[in-house]
Amino acid sequence: MSRSTPMPVTKYRPFHESIRVDLPDRTWPDKRITAPPRWLSTDLRDGNQALIEPMDPARKRTMFDLLVRMGYTEIEVGFPAASQTDFDFVRSIIDSGAIPEDVTISVLTQAREDLIERTVASLEGAHRASVHMYNATAPIFREVVFRNDKAATIELATRGTQHVMDYAEKILGDDTEFGYEYSPEIFIDTELDFALEIIERVMDVWGPEEGREIILNLPATVERITPNVYADQIEWMSRQLSRRRHISLSVHPHNDRGSAVAAAELAVLAGADRVEGCLFGQGERTGNVDLITLGMNLYSQGVDPGIDFSDIDDIRRTVEHCTRMDVHPRHPYGGDLVYTAFSGSHQDAIKKGFDLRRQQVQAAGGDDAAVVWNMPYLPVDPADVGRSYEAVIRVNSQSGKGGVAYLLASSRQLDLPRRLQIEFAREVQAHNETDGGEATAETLWQLFSDEYLPATAENGLTPWGRFALGATQVTSAGDGGDDQLTVTLTDAGVERVLTGAGNGPVAAFVEVLGESGVPVKVLDYAEHALSEGDDASAVAYVECEVGDRVIWGVGIDPSITTASLKAIISAVNRALR
Repeated sequence: MSRSTPMPVTKYRPFHESIRVDLPDRTWPDKRITAPPRWLSTDLRDGNQALIEPMDPARKRTMFDLLVRMGYTEIEVGFPAASQTDFDFVRSIIDSGAIPEDVTISVLTQAREDLIERTVASLEGAHRASVHMYNATAPIFREVVFRNDKAATIELATRGTQHVMDYAEKILGDDTEFGYEYSPEIFIDTELDFALEIIERVMDVWGPEEGREIILNLPATVERITPNVYADQIEWMSRQLSRRRHISLSVHPHNDRGSAVAAAELAVLAGADRVEGCLFGQGERTGNVDLITLGMNLYSQGVDPGIDFSDIDDIRRTVEHCTRMDVHPRHPYGGDLVYTAFSGSHQDAIKKGFDLRRQQVQAAGGDDAAVVWNMPYLPVDPADVGRSYEAVIRVNSQSGKGGVAYLLASSRQLDLPRRLQIEFAREVQAHNETDGGEATAETLWQLFSDEYLPATAENGLTPWGRFALGATQVTSAGDGGDDQLTVTLTDAGVERVLTGAGNGPVAAFVEVLGESGVPVKVLDYAEHALSEGDDASAVAYVECEVGDRVIWGVGIDPSITTASLKAIISAVNRALR
C-alpha cells in the first residue's frame, strides 16, 4: 500500500472540474504530422522579458540576426509600448534595413488605446508587420484581477481591435503588409464557449477574408493540463470557428508541467497551423515551448522543419551569450552531453552501429543520405547538427576510481569546460590503451601539461610548438576605441615584436596571429583563479577554430590577460602540431 504525502494535496482540484471539453469524436489521435507548422520565435519578447538581465540592444540584434539566419520568417521583436528600449530596437531594425523582405516582425500590446497607438507607431516603414493584441479572458482574471464581466471583456477586445485598425490606417503606409493577431489570454482556463464568443466578435471587427488573414492565438499561458486535453481544446475550437480558412490557428504553450513540446505537437495534430516558442525553451517560469526540440523532432522523423539547425553549437553559444543563461548539458539535441555515451555497453553498441553504417554507406556508393539512419542510442546523426563523431564516445572514469575531470579539479584546481573534458578524455583514453594501467592524478597532470601547456618544462617535459609568448603590453584607447597590443612572439625560434588592435587584448592578439599567417576564431572562453594571495595564478580555457580544426587551448599565468593569450597560443600550437 502506498504512503500518503505529507503535502496539502487537498487544496488542489483536477482541471476537468473547472474546464470541461466534450469531444468524444476527436480525430487528432489518428493523424500524423507530415509538414511543419508556421513558426514564430518570441525570444525577443516573451523570452527576453523572463531574463534576470534583459538583453541590451547589441544582444537583441545578435539574437535577431541568428533567428533570421536559421530561417524563421515570423519573429516577435518586442513590446514597444512597454519600454523605450523595445521601441528603439524595433525602430533600429526597420531603419537599418535589417529585416529581410520575407520576414514578418510582430509586436505585442495590451488592449489599451494609448499603448496600441505607440505600438503601431513603432512599425512605421516596415515591409511586413503585425500587431499582436491580447486581453485576459479567464475567470480568475475577469473576476479577481480586472473585475470585468464577460460583456466588458468582449468590449475591451473589440474596441482594441478597432484601435489597431484605425492606427494602422493612420500611421502605416501602403508599402507595409499589415497583419493582426489576437490572443484570449490564458485560453486554457477560459470557458470554451466564451473563448469562441469573444474571438468571433473580434473577427467581426477585423473582417478576415481572402487576402486578409487573422492569427488567432490560443495560449497555454500557464500549463495546467495534460497535452491530450489541450489538443481537445484546439480541435474543438478549430471545428467551431467560422471563417476557418481565413484563420491561422496558433498555439503558445508554456512548460509549467514539463510537457510543452508534447502539447504543441498534439495541438498541431488537432488543427493548429502555427506554433510560438523560444530557442531552447527560454521564457517565463519554466519557459516557453522549445522551438529547437520541436523542429528537430520533425527532422528526426524525416519531415523538413524549414529551419537550419546544422550548427547547433553556434546556435547554443549565441543563445547563451544573448540570454546570459546556460543551456543544460542534457537539453535535447543541443546540450553538451546529448551525443555522449558514458556506459560501456552503450559505447559498444554505438561503435558497432557506426561500423555497420560505414559499410552500408560504402555499398550505397558513398551517399550518406541514401542510407536510413538507424543507430543505437542516437535518434539523429550528430554530424547533421555539426557535432563530430569523436564527441560521441567519452571516457568518464579511471577503472571506477574517479573521473578525469574530478581528478584534475581535486588535485590541480582545474575546472575544465565540458567540451574540453570530452577532448582531453580522448587523450587519456588513447594513453591508457597504449600504456595500460591506471592513470593517477599525477599522470593526468603530466598528460595535460604536455598536451595543453607546450611551453612548460613541468616534470621534465620537453617544450614544443611553433609559437611561444614573450612580453606583452596593452594600451587601452578608452571611449570605446580599440585596445592596442604589443607582443613579443617567438615564431619557429625567431623572436619578433608585433602589434595589433581590437576590442580587447584577445581580439588584438587574434589580429596579430592572422597577420602572421594563422587565422584564428575564438569560439568559447572560460577562466578562473587557481589560488589566492600575492602569488595567485589564473587559468584561461579557450576554444578556437584554427583553419578547419576546432580545438582547445589552456594558459596559466598570474595575469589573466597573459593566461588568455597563452591559451590561444596553446590552441594554435596544438592545431599545427
